[in-house]
Formats: sequence, structure tokens, C-alpha cells
Amino acid sequence: MDAPTRHFIHKIIESDLAAGRNDGKVVMRFPPEPNGYLHIGHAKAICLNFGLAREFGGVCNLRLDDTNPDKESEHYAEAIQEDVRWLGFEWDALCHTSDYFEPLYEYALRLIDLGQAYVCELSAEEINKTRGTLTEPGTDSPFRARPKEESRDLFERMRAGEFADGSRTLRAKIDMRSPNMNMRDPVLYRIRFTRHQRQGDAWCIYPTYDYSHSLSDSIEGVTHSLCTLEFEDHRPLYDWFLEKLDVHRSRQYEFARLILKHTLTSKRKLNQLIEEGMVGGWNDPRMPTLSGLRRRGFPPEAIRDFCDLIGLTKNDSVIELDQLESCTRDYLNDKAPRAFAVLDPIKVVIENYPEDKTETLRAPLHPKRPELGDREMPFSREVCIERDDFMEDPPRKYFRLSPGGEVRLKYAYIIRCESVIKDDAGRITELRCSYDPDTASGQSPDGRKVKGT
Repeated sequence: MDAPTRHFIHKIIESDLAAGRNDGKVVMRFPPEPNGYLHIGHAKAICLNFGLAREFGGVCNLRLDDTNPDKESEHYAEAIQEDVRWLGFEWDALCHTSDYFEPLYEYALRLIDLGQAYVCELSAEEINKTRGTLTEPGTDSPFRARPKEESRDLFERMRAGEFADGSRTLRAKIDMRSPNMNMRDPVLYRIRFTRHQRQGDAWCIYPTYDYSHSLSDSIEGVTHSLCTLEFEDHRPLYDWFLEKLDVHRSRQYEFARLILKHTLTSKRKLNQLIEEGMVGGWNDPRMPTLSGLRRRGFPPEAIRDFCDLIGLTKNDSVIELDQLESCTRDYLNDKAPRAFAVLDPIKVVIENYPEDKTETLRAPLHPKRPELGDREMPFSREVCIERDDFMEDPPRKYFRLSPGGEVRLKYAYIIRCESVIKDDAGRITELRCSYDPDTASGQSPDGRKVKGT
């Protein structure tokens, strides 16, 4: 298909390179959580991140955001890797957020020492109540003024496993009256006595997404951190961590996610379908997962073409599934070898064809791509045609086979229907025909033409 239109992120990277920003580097990442299989919505982010890195000679990491061991597994991590490769991309580095648990912990200690974080003993329900609403400010935690030395000691003891699950959190000290709810002293760490699929029992405190996401980008030297529009309100918090810690400043940019009409992409709801036995698993052909689409027969090239076709904007829109199917047809029409089958057959007996003869016909595998070669097709006195290709009492301008009419059998001869055989119920079971041996494979010495093939 034609080259994709240059979108706004493409132009941002071009501008950054022209200005010499980021030392001329382009570093991207695709950071899925290993808590389910990738779906068609992820394909857009995959093509975007890996595609831009490839186009600008940069790098793109696959980072598995494994900070919630209650819902994650290595099985999902392996499935994600398989799907990214199937879609046609290879990462420069395979990373895990859990690789950075130690530096993330050290960053948290630094925030405490800077007076920018504190240990809070409010429960999750109490924190929610004190956050306020979109129209009302939040109220300070009674532990907000806790001395930083005390918070540091408590945080170290949280890591050591001295406190009960969920009894304490580490929160950023920002602004409980901010109009942006994400800035109202968000939680950075929570206590979870859950075994991690890669780290085992080494940790009982786990970082939250907002905290680990920005700093993992910084650790990896990401230059352009791309995410969907629902994270636009989180960008001030993303920048706050990088600014307070004075580390590498990645930049976050948001784009509209892929929404397919009448297509369910929520991992939670897809998992519910599996648990309730409505589908056979994540790779069920009815699922919108990449593995489901793969089993259904969608080629990866068509999915990439689809992602290029819908483009990239800052406005959410609903895309018709027809567009994905159209890209698939276009790809298969150009690439797929041809074959045909008779699904509802009527037997055709060619009465003047020798009974003991069988010919081998040659059928091209693609009408416009001779380099693909051809295949053999046997032809004999008895063949089958599709029932829909015959009509005993046809209307005007019916060009398929009918009593007394002629058609050409594809890659073979012109035949004429001489008589019709029916069973006791009146159903057609057999056609008696004749053929012209001088009309093999498109020949017609007498110049006569038939409209049906």
C-alpha cells in the first residue's frame, strides 16, 4: 500500500532530530502489562513504536510492566513476545519493570529525603475519601507532616516485611487541592505479600504504574514515550517525578487509541468470557486478540496496513471492522495463491469424452503473478460444478449453464448441456453434456464465444 501519511508524532521526532535534541537519538518502548493476551488495539501501539524506531534508525524496547503479581504471569509474557514477533517486529532489548525494582526503591528513598514523599497509614478506602472530587479539594492525610526521617525508617521497614499487607503506603507529597486528581498525593508504593513471577519473594512492596512508568522510561533513556489519551491527565505527574529526581527527562505524548466498532477489547471482560466458557481461550478465533486473529486467518501484513490506513490523531473515533477486512482482502488478492472448490456439487457427465481418458490441466496459482507457478488439475469424463452455476429455467442475461446453453469450464473446454437427470423428489442429480475438443484452454477455432466461464 502507499506510504503512511506523516502524523503529528512523526513530525515531532523530525523536529527533535533537526534541533539536535536527545543527542540525535530516538528511543521508543512498547510497555504492555503481562496480565492477558495482546488484542487488536495493541497492534496500533506496536506498529507506532516499533515502526518509528525502525524509520528513524532508533531503538525500541519491549518492556513488560510486571508490577502487579496478583494478575500477571510468565505465560502472558511469552504470549506477548510471540504476538509482537508475529506482527513483524523485533525488539532491541527485552526489559521488565521488575528489573528496576532496586533503582526504583532508591529513587523513592531520595524523594523521602527531599521531603517529597511520606509514609501514610490510611487505608485505601480512607485515602479515596480524602482525595475529594472534581469540584471539591482533597484533605491532607494526618501523616503528611510526618518527619522525613521517620518516613524513611518506616519505608525501609515496609520493604523488610514488618507491616501487614495493605497497612501502609508511600505517597508523593504534591498538592491535595490540585484540580488534577492525579496530583493529589498519589500512592507510589503499596505492601503486597504476593510472590512475583520473576522476583520470587524478594519484594513485598510494589510500585504503582504512574511511578514506575516514568522512571523506567528514564532509566532506559526513552526519548518519546507514547501512550493513549486516557493518560493525558497523568502527564503532569509523569513530569513531576523526573523533575524532582533530576533524572533523564523522557517526554510523554498521547494519541487516540484504536476503537473497533462492535469489538470488545477490555482484558477484564475478555477474561470473563474465557472464565465463563463463552469462548475457548485467548486464541479463540472469535476473540479480537492477535492470536485469535491469527487463527482466524488475518495475515500480519494486513493488520500493519490497517494501522497505517487509520492513521494517528488526538481525537478518539470508532473504526469499522470493514476497514480491517478490506486491508485483508487487498493483501490476499495480491499475495494469495488461487484455488477453488465445489461445495454443493452437481455431477456433470461429458458423454462424448473418452471414458478411459484423464487429462492434466495447468491452473495458474495467481492470475497476475506468473512467478508463483501453477498447479495440476485432473480432468475426465465426469466432473462436478457448483449447484448455483446451473439453472433449469434461467432469466434473461443468465450466463451460467442451462439446458441447451454453453459455458467454458475454467482452464478446460466449452461444454453444452444436453439433458437433465432428477431424482424422485425432483432434485437435479446429474447433467448430461457434450464438449468441443477443439476449445481446450481458451481456444475457439470457429470463433464462437461463450459468456459464461
